[in-house]
Amino acid sequence: MSGVRTIDGRDLQPPEPLERALEALDTLAADEELVLLLYCQPQPLFNILRTNGFRWQETIQDDGTHEIRITKA
Repeated sequence: MSGVRTIDGRDLQPPEPLERALEALDTLAADEELVLLLYCQPQPLFNILRTNGFRWQETIQDDGTHEIRITKA
């Protein structure tokens, strides 16, 4: 894995976290990972990822943060 980009969307108002994530995905290299931190499960994003061939893994931290790690399939 060449690099990790993190977007902390926990203090952002919708739709800014989704917009930032989509911008980052447009330039995500094959050996990069995008980490998105949110206080909710972003179903619209999951649908976009599924449609466009990305893989993701979601874990929920003790403080309620959803950590979503996204890579190209």
